Amino acid sequence: MDIKELYELYKKHPIITTDSRQCPEGSIFLALKGESFNGNKFAVQALEKGCAYAIVDEDVAPANPKIIIVEDCLQTFKDLAREHRRQFNIPVIGITGTNGKTTTKELIATVLGEKYNVLYTQGNFNNDVGVPKTLFRLTEEHEIAVIEMGASHPGDIKTLVETVEPTCGLITNVGRAHLQGFGSFEGVMKTKGELYDFLGDRAVFLDADNEYLVGMAKERNLKHVITYGSTVGRVTSCNPFVNFEWTHGDVHTHLIGAYNISNILAAIIVGLHFGVTPEQINHALENYVPSNNRSQLTVTEHNQLVVDAYNANPTSMAAAIENFRLMEVAPKMAIIGVMGELGDVSREEHMKVGEQLRRAAFDRVWLVGEEFRNATLDASWQWFATTDDVIEALRHDRPEGYYILIKGSHSNHLDRLVEEL
Repeated sequence: MDIKELYELYKKHPIITTDSRQCPEGSIFLALKGESFNGNKFAVQALEKGCAYAIVDEDVAPANPKIIIVEDCLQTFKDLAREHRRQFNIPVIGITGTNGKTTTKELIATVLGEKYNVLYTQGNFNNDVGVPKTLFRLTEEHEIAVIEMGASHPGDIKTLVETVEPTCGLITNVGRAHLQGFGSFEGVMKTKGELYDFLGDRAVFLDADNEYLVGMAKERNLKHVITYGSTVGRVTSCNPFVNFEWTHGDVHTHLIGAYNISNILAAIIVGLHFGVTPEQINHALENYVPSNNRSQLTVTEHNQLVVDAYNANPTSMAAAIENFRLMEVAPKMAIIGVMGELGDVSREEHMKVGEQLRRAAFDRVWLVGEEFRNATLDASWQWFATTDDVIEALRHDRPEGYYILIKGSHSNHLDRLVEEL
């Protein structure tokens, strides 16, 4: 059965589930596999629970007309999602980048939402399973789509753009992240640049202040480039929230971190391109409140927390520490967790973080994770092996009246500290 035949089947049963615990009556079960699970083993069970069909890539049962065998279920999932996306003649904005892609996606969706019914990636469903799930949410009611695409290995973006088929897009930036998978910074640029490769003559929104992105665009001789950057707007203050000015007014946001200005300006230029008025753009940006532990201010009974604990790499870590240093507040404390997937440069990059923290001269510094054991450069700092150890310490030594930066990779689970502080 080819993809078009499978899609005809999907139109009769327009719910695809990849979880055998959730099998709505008449849905299609698609058997995905991972390191610790194999959906093929649950195909028959899914049919018993109410699925109309099961798509598998292993021989799981005697001949059964309700079980459809394909070569690769994940590829079939992506191909079906692409076929579904092709049913809708609407603008599809593809977004990738090392840092800021989720915030940029949220801001663009918020701005466009002032005028359009927008489908956009929820949370960080930005991988080869999450992206198809997002595309299957497309309905006739949607007028525009904003799709976030993540990558941790060479070729990841090429695979995703071939599924999404964006009509325009942007790369937020390129930085030193997932180096264990990419091998080098050049590998990061090549992979992120696969979005530019696909867009070709389609519209590319380009941060003109980013020399790497400008160079990548020139290398590909992109024909339809729409620039944004410092010529569009600038930060006026950041204590703690970002306030900025542009041609159409002074805007007060709920974002923390001057580094967010490029994300904000991207949302402005995309909004203008699609006919959102400056007044609508300002309204959207002033009312957007970040969540998911990204550049988020949390006020507790005891302290004020700058929570940026969803992800971390050398680029975002440096920006977060520098922004916190520039905030005109006191006293300051930093609780910093390790950065993952850095491969051979991990020790070097964690030492750089320690050096930056020393120069910042915060009142207190706590470091969390094995990679920081030897990065401690100040005798007054405290080191903890795990977040559990930090929680135990807070029960005896909880800071009071501090502004506290909480930053680290998600694997640290530093978000657990919020309720303790």
